Amino acid sequence: MLFLADEDFPGIAVHWLKGAGHDVLWARTTMPGEADSALLAAAQEDSRVVLTCDKDFGELAFHWSLPASCGVVLFRFTASSPEVFLQRFKDLMEAETEIGFSGKFCIVEADRVRSRPLDRIS
Repeated sequence: MLFLADEDFPGIAVHWLKGAGHDVLWARTTMPGEADSALLAAAQEDSRVVLTCDKDFGELAFHWSLPASCGVVLFRFTASSPEVFLQRFKDLMEAETEIGFSGKFCIVEADRVRSRPLDRIS
């Protein structure tokens, strides 16, 4: 799967994804300081799923009308440590086949995941 991790996305999860064989661009190293709109443009160009902890991506995804090949996964929980975040992320990745990230805006909370098609965000 192709991902674009926002600058604020924990490095421990980025490294785990890469180790699991996923194609991951991490904005912290490949696009430092770029605007959120530039990240969405890059995600759209490469059909990547954006991983972020930044709430602004919900509104941006709606305004950009991202194609079904893209997606946004917003993490909205406070982890007590990077390892706790990583475990929640691993659990999410195991459930990805049920949830499906492409074409969706997903909100990951400590105890649930909400998702809606990008074409229905309002």
